[in-house]
Amino acid sequence: MAALSPAPQLSRRTLLGALAASAVAAPLLTACGGDGAGGDGKELSFWNFYGPSDDNSPQSKWFVALAEQWNQNNDVKVKLRYIPGKDYLSGTTLQTAFQSGQGPDIFLISPGDFLRYYNGGVLQDLSGNLSDETKADYLPGLLEARSVDGKIYGLPMEIEPLALYYSESAFEKAGLSEADLPRTWDQTLAVAQKLTGKDRYGVMFETLPGYYQNFTWYPFLWQGDGTPIRDGKVAFDSPAAVQALKFWQDTIKNKVAPRKALGDGGGDVVSNLGSGAAAMQQSGIWAVADLRAKAKNFKYGVIPHPTPEGGKPATDLGGWAFVANSKGKNPEAAAKFIAWALGSTDAEGVERQRQWNTVVKTNVPPRKSVQTAADAKGAFADGPLKKFVSEIAPTGKPEPRFPPEVYQPIADAIQACQLNGSDPAKAAADAAQKIDTFLKTYQGAPIT
Repeated sequence: MAALSPAPQLSRRTLLGALAASAVAAPLLTACGGDGAGGDGKELSFWNFYGPSDDNSPQSKWFVALAEQWNQNNDVKVKLRYIPGKDYLSGTTLQTAFQSGQGPDIFLISPGDFLRYYNGGVLQDLSGNLSDETKADYLPGLLEARSVDGKIYGLPMEIEPLALYYSESAFEKAGLSEADLPRTWDQTLAVAQKLTGKDRYGVMFETLPGYYQNFTWYPFLWQGDGTPIRDGKVAFDSPAAVQALKFWQDTIKNKVAPRKALGDGGGDVVSNLGSGAAAMQQSGIWAVADLRAKAKNFKYGVIPHPTPEGGKPATDLGGWAFVANSKGKNPEAAAKFIAWALGSTDAEGVERQRQWNTVVKTNVPPRKSVQTAADAKGAFADGPLKKFVSEIAPTGKPEPRFPPEVYQPIADAIQACQLNGSDPAKAAADAAQKIDTFLKTYQGAPIT
């Protein structure tokens, strides 16, 4: 798994994380506090988008079991609050709660939302609760992306590389074979044209604005050696950004991709690819578990992202982390819970993480010991997961951690080009100007 190590950290002024923000560049959090449950600090609220959910999914059961096991052995209890994925990922539920002083004690964030909450002063330092053994068990770069000045503020539970899924039956019906699987952007558009029919689009990318869309678009920027910020200066106004914006625009313009995804959006493979509404769909490694659980007879394959002419392979290594509210009811107890839940190095802790990363959900494990345990069970021995680990993830970069003021101009540019037909060169230039203006006055934690 050494090949999975994220790229070396750049200067403290460059960017290594992804903003998970609402579609509005909201101000820094102005009020803090627990959500009101158990004001004596004996009950901690844990907001998440997994469980307990109505469908009682394996992922929901894992979260419920996690809380129950902790509660059986600790005086300070953890109470789960389930928030539907769309509301958690693309809404403002979490930000609004903090701004009103009703934020949860424990919650999930992607690397992209890190600076919003760190700069807002609401992230608890977890370092003192993590052993040297735990820290050394994480793959290089993962803790650093969630740290400031050597202090760790988030513990990752997974690594989620992106790829392109395809329907075997859709290819067969279109008279196409594995030899037709696209390796370039031009081939993607041509093959998607052949796959598009009355009730099916040839290819699908996320169209809903939000940090997830940015996350899925970054690989196409990176393929042309583009980046929003380089050496502390804005670099978004580049040929790489323009061509990446144009490629996504072309899929809509040529009517081979939908303007809106079904189900929970562009990451929902079951509702789109699995239903026959799309023949190819970009999504993450988690979709392997989704298809296994909800469309077990569906036949599909996975390939790396096609690249532009002269481009290089790239994917985005996302992944959620547990964080604690430093202004909550009992920040120290919340930190201890997180360290136990995700950082335990005993056999039980490793098995708990193996279950999450390879059984109830499919991810690349962020910890070496968990990867070893998964390999012993043959989790990545064949099929799509083997391709993700051996071929796709090694081309990945850590999900960038951008403040809202950097994330938002990029999101606006993607939306303007993809759905509104704007000129990619102008959209890139406009975004670059806004980012440049912000960087000149930014006073928060290093954008690394």
